[in-house]
Amino acid sequence: MHLPKNIAKYLIIIGLILIIAGIIFTMQSKSIVGPSSSFMYQNPEWTINGYVIITIGIIISVFGIVVWQSGTKKSSIDK
Repeated sequence: MHLPKNIAKYLIIIGLILIIAGIIFTMQSKSIVGPSSSFMYQNPEWTINGYVIITIGIIISVFGIVVWQSGTKKSSIDK
């Protein structure tokens, strides 16, 4: 599978954004950050949602890194 390197960059960035969002959601659900008026505040359901979002972000980032590395190896072989 050959995807352009710029798509790999976007995948890595999207994955990192999801990881950060998942961490924030998890912290809100555990009453660490955020206003107490938020629907996520002290809500155990958002702890699970946060972990799922973090996991999805990691998967997307790793996929982006693999695509980036495969593009780098392929371009160095072509030279």
